[in-house]
Amino acid sequence: MTSGRFKIFPCEIAGIEIVEAATDHVFPRHWHEQYGIGVIHQGAQKSLSGRGAVVAGPGQVITVNPGEVHDGVPIGDAGRSWRMLYFDPAIVGKIGAEDGQTTCEFSLPVLADARVAALFQSLFRALTSPGRPSSSLQYDELLLQLLGSVILVQKESRAADPASMAIREAQALIDDEPTAPVTLTDLAGKSGMSRFQIVRGFAKATGFTPHAYLMQRRIDLARRLIAGGAALADAAAASGFADQSHMTRLFVRKYGVSPGAYAAAVA
Repeated sequence: MTSGRFKIFPCEIAGIEIVEAATDHVFPRHWHEQYGIGVIHQGAQKSLSGRGAVVAGPGQVITVNPGEVHDGVPIGDAGRSWRMLYFDPAIVGKIGAEDGQTTCEFSLPVLADARVAALFQSLFRALTSPGRPSSSLQYDELLLQLLGSVILVQKESRAADPASMAIREAQALIDDEPTAPVTLTDLAGKSGMSRFQIVRGFAKATGFTPHAYLMQRRIDLARRLIAGGAALADAAAASGFADQSHMTRLFVRKYGVSPGAYAAAVA
């Protein structure tokens, strides 16, 4: 199903989203709940992410980690086109666990690696080609090869920073119930920090103010509800938005496609 220059493919494997796009849309700072791997086909884009400044052009592989704040700006007036596969963390975590690992991360935001790009294209075709086989053997092989090429195992070390732990306590208050009304006083009380420290600490830890972080969590919830079949108005209300138009504005800014087009694509 297409919307503008975005195409979202149906996928028979739970936990994978398939997107193809050609657009000059400027994406503001946002994050995804999933891991993402893609390949730029035409044009180029630049972005700023938690892993630094990124410039990617034709044939290069791009990656994003869950919760990684990033933006996306086309280079030049012609826009850019790309394909992306988004994987729920459970899929990547399962593969890491099979190898005895507990924490995995996509190590590089851009890879100029023809082999990895070819693996991506093979998996993309296997997931989207008409008459694709019902056996999961081919999918599993390609998925393991692709993820194994871009995953860096992160070893847990370093003692936890008390300030970071306090901010995580405040984040958890939002994460656990993103639809609930919350104030800076609530977040300060939960973390043991002042309201000023909360605003500054959130920006440092997440790249967002507390309110912007809350909106990200709500739009993530709305996307999941829509994918589960909820009506748009119901998804907006259940996600804590004042109305459907507010949800729609944030949805388009983050994903580049309207909630209605997304609902039609994943139905």
